[in-house]
Amino acid sequence: MRVGEGREKFDSADVDANRLFEMALGLGSGWRVAQSEMDVDSRELKIWLDFAPGSQFACPQCGEFCRVHDTVEKRWRHMDFWQHRTELIARVPRSRCEDHGVLVVDVPWARSGSGFTLMMEAVVLLLCQEMSVSAAAEHLGEHDTRLWRVLEHYVMEAHAAKSWKSVRRILVDETSARRGHRYVTTVVDADSRELLFLSEGRESEALGLFAQELERHGASAKQIELVCMDMSPAYRKGAREFFPQATVVFDRFHLMQMAGKALDEVRKTLRREGADLQNGLWALRGNQWTRTQEQQVLRRELCQQYPRLGRAMMLREIFQDILADEDTESLSWWCTRAMRSRLEPFKKLAASVREHWDGVTAFMKTRITNGLIEAINGLLQLAKRLARGFRSFKNFRIMAYLKAANLKLNIPPLSPT
Repeated sequence: MRVGEGREKFDSADVDANRLFEMALGLGSGWRVAQSEMDVDSRELKIWLDFAPGSQFACPQCGEFCRVHDTVEKRWRHMDFWQHRTELIARVPRSRCEDHGVLVVDVPWARSGSGFTLMMEAVVLLLCQEMSVSAAAEHLGEHDTRLWRVLEHYVMEAHAAKSWKSVRRILVDETSARRGHRYVTTVVDADSRELLFLSEGRESEALGLFAQELERHGASAKQIELVCMDMSPAYRKGAREFFPQATVVFDRFHLMQMAGKALDEVRKTLRREGADLQNGLWALRGNQWTRTQEQQVLRRELCQQYPRLGRAMMLREIFQDILADEDTESLSWWCTRAMRSRLEPFKKLAASVREHWDGVTAFMKTRITNGLIEAINGLLQLAKRLARGFRSFKNFRIMAYLKAANLKLNIPPLSPT
């Protein structure tokens, strides 16, 4: 054995396999490789670890060194050696502490309660950030539930460590979690653009759960100054109950969605009455500048041919311009015009705007929208694909936080320390 430049060097003639594995694993003081066995046919490698007789180990509760009471055999999946599936097997001591009794001690190569070594967990985390959990499980030859447990530990640990003391303005929206109209409520920090919270359902209780979560992150519901959301009765109830001091802002995109729906109702009514609106659906939807040249021509022709459709289109476009101009007087005028339009869908829209006047005009003052949360929802849909085959909301939330919460994961090093 030779030593140079602070690193151990060896000649193959001087070092046996067990010593080689000790150096590769970077075992802590007091541990050694007692035996190793490689099965070339099954491409498996097993390495048995043991401790020196008379060793003492720290109590997991108080850290006091105690004598060994007895041992239990434990196994851990490790990174592959030479494309061989590798398993570490060790007699893990149970120390007898005068204050805390008999407890299994911690080992330096694995996290307590985990069936993977720390280096293997690092591989799992890196793979699951780049591919679906099911694909990573197949690549590693493991069941995906084992990988989900690793992800849950590191992701939720990092999420719990986040401080929300600076959160003042939040965006609230819903997105689909699975097929069958299963929705989740998302809460995003409007300033840092980070996903803060995810909850099942879209009821008022979702905001109550977020208020409770604020306390766990060193914050308080009283510090929230603004809540941007749609006109969902459940969200409105939740905002009044849990964030009464916050200014409620109704999202412009949701308002324009309501205007688009009103226009579409007018179109459907005309079709039921026999109007020839063939190919008119996509020509009439959305903004004019997003339509093709042919659709723009058809849009103008249909609005000229059917006066009710023309009035509906005019009301929609004026409504959009008023929201962009921050003109509350013009908005009041628009509501009066819509109520006199003899178009029931737009009369309902005007009544809704008047009912929620403070929230609508708050948008015109703050310019806060849920446009950002739409981008977050895109990341959540990516998370849903990466969590392909997930069997619970918990797994979806884990992947969503991993992708959109800007977490600082405490990923173990891929080399021995």
